[in-house]
Amino acid sequence: MSRDDVICSGPRYAIGFWSTPTESAPALDDKALTLRETLLNACRSDGLDPDLLPLLEDIATSCRVVSHLVQSGAFTGSLGAAGSTNVQGEAQQQLDVLANDVFVRHCSSSDRVAALVSEEVEEVYWLKDNPGPGDYIVYFDPLDGSSNLAINMCVGSIFSVVRLDREIDASDDRSVLLPGSSQICAGYSVYGPSTSFVLTTGNGVTGFTHQPGTGEFRVTHPDMKIGDTASEFAVNASRYAMWDAPLRRYFDECLAGQSGPRGQRYNMRWVASMVSEVHRILTRGGVFIYPCDEGNREQGGKLRLMYEANPMSFIIEQAGGRASTGLERILDVVPTSHHQRVAVFLGSKSEVDVLEQYHREAQQG
Repeated sequence: MSRDDVICSGPRYAIGFWSTPTESAPALDDKALTLRETLLNACRSDGLDPDLLPLLEDIATSCRVVSHLVQSGAFTGSLGAAGSTNVQGEAQQQLDVLANDVFVRHCSSSDRVAALVSEEVEEVYWLKDNPGPGDYIVYFDPLDGSSNLAINMCVGSIFSVVRLDREIDASDDRSVLLPGSSQICAGYSVYGPSTSFVLTTGNGVTGFTHQPGTGEFRVTHPDMKIGDTASEFAVNASRYAMWDAPLRRYFDECLAGQSGPRGQRYNMRWVASMVSEVHRILTRGGVFIYPCDEGNREQGGKLRLMYEANPMSFIIEQAGGRASTGLERILDVVPTSHHQRVAVFLGSKSEVDVLEQYHREAQQG
């Protein structure tokens, strides 16, 4: 028996092979609405600004390109450190830089975009000299969780769009410091076994999945919702010693299980990628926690308000959940810097309510 006979002798389960000669590959579902069809419907029924449609398609294209860069990184030599740091002093991966370039190139094509704000660049990208009412500002984290690349874990991209209602000064980067409540849409993409694209335009949350071979994002998770209650939480427990008392109290009570004050068993998860954590919460409930603690208090926390916390909070609220700093609604935070950091507690209402209650009690002594 030849080597080829040995390889091909058993049931063929490898990609491209099927167990019987008559079995064929599953047909692609072409009935689910595409991203464009969904946005066109929103323009007709929800009053979505038609000029937002091409921008969102450009953002979706950016996500497709970045997904391809991530998948092919091992072959193109683009995995690994870039030898530079971003404005937060964090070591940049090569794909952080490449992903940023992709978003800048595609988002700059709209004549309605006045400015781009990226995690990877200290200054604001100004595209207009005299931004005015109706112009857009796009905030984005081009590659969230890039430290996971080396171990082949999920990463993603996060974005947010604000439409100006007045003229702003393009010579002053502080002009982009608008609260999260000003957002007209937000979303993220997850680069995992499939490429997801989750979007809100202020009328619920819709989940799309990239359909291989077509270039289309199609609706696979319509009207995503978060349950009010949960039995799962995501937090980096290795930082326990640095947490404030309210979070240690919450954590200890969750670990106590059914015999503890919460009266139920909790699962704990941690992926070290905000997009992955939020996507899990949107699909099966729970709460995501990244507090301000003794290790990051000087910086104000870990996660960035403008292009991480704000867009994710908008999505979570649109799905029926809550998002808080522990003391106030994240979307009400008045920004002081476009790279400002905040504490983040978001997900199912009941869990965020408890976390907020514990923080307020501690504040009141």
